[in-house]
Amino acid sequence: MIMASWTRTIGTILGVGLFSLHPSIVVAQWLPEARNAPTFPRNAPPPAPPRSQPQNERKGDRDFRVTALQQDYTGDLWVGTWMGLTRINPNTGAIVARTSLPDYTLSSLTSDRSGRIWGGSYRGLVRVDPRSNELTAYSFRLPSNRILSLLIDNRGYLWAGTDRGIALISPDRGFLMTTLQDLPGVSANALTLDSEGQLWVGTLEGLVRINTASAYPIGRMANLPGGIVQALATSPNETIWVGTIAGLLEIDPLQRRIIRSIPEFAGRSVTSIRFAQNGRVWVGTENGLYHLDAQTGKIIGEIPDLPSSRILSLSPDTGNKLWVGTSEGLAWISQTSGLVRPHLAFIRNPPNNY
Repeated sequence: MIMASWTRTIGTILGVGLFSLHPSIVVAQWLPEARNAPTFPRNAPPPAPPRSQPQNERKGDRDFRVTALQQDYTGDLWVGTWMGLTRINPNTGAIVARTSLPDYTLSSLTSDRSGRIWGGSYRGLVRVDPRSNELTAYSFRLPSNRILSLLIDNRGYLWAGTDRGIALISPDRGFLMTTLQDLPGVSANALTLDSEGQLWVGTLEGLVRINTASAYPIGRMANLPGGIVQALATSPNETIWVGTIAGLLEIDPLQRRIIRSIPEFAGRSVTSIRFAQNGRVWVGTENGLYHLDAQTGKIIGEIPDLPSSRILSLSPDTGNKLWVGTSEGLAWISQTSGLVRPHLAFIRNPPNNY
């Protein structure tokens, strides 16, 4: 249960006046892939045999980083951390269930069309059924067991991005359908879909567009400011926002060009991007959380008093709150009053006035 004594209001921040920004134009290089790509076979191979439990990689002090947040079909929020997976009621903050994940440090979460929660860890894939909290661990022959990103495409298939390529999985049958190990840029740090249903992958060398019917690259954007892409999000007007280690960009995925670079984020490491239902965008960085007007790119405000300024994950419009995962725990912000509060179950040192 979250106690209400330690609160801060950011109403003044959310209401500050807007100031003019002058987006800079950055030229990126679009490199089409000339490969003739066959479609993947309909008859997928059987799943690999179960894996043995790996040795524990978490030693010493407890790690409070909250790396992934995912709302399920019931409205509950799943919180992925380096200590396991927890299901909470986002309206009250009450813990609904804890799922034990021995030796798994979660890096990403997503929900499939059947409502099951998929978790990507540094040791492979896990799946949890919210109806029973039953856990299933998978040992596919992935390009790497170090999973960095997950996404369900428009057909309901699961894409898993690893540090050595991507994999396509049937979540209903539990089958590995195909892999792409020669991914340009190597590491699939972030995933999103464009308006045509094609997959965009943020890598160590920019962006790669993947044909979801063939799982082969159909082009890439190199020479992005910052180079390494860490976060992706598709906006309500179907542009793609790109967070790199040194900036924030908006691209037109169909024209394959950069629309603008947000000057206020030049030189900043952008780690998370999420759009709210009101069309505004939340941008997490290595040094702070910001609220932006998506149409103008103007910063509306910076959010204070979080457990850490290093933002790892975001879940807006969840229990009428924005939930924020940081390197030192979990917090939430009321989207009506602007109150900022930590969740006591996920922070290292609760304030003394609790």
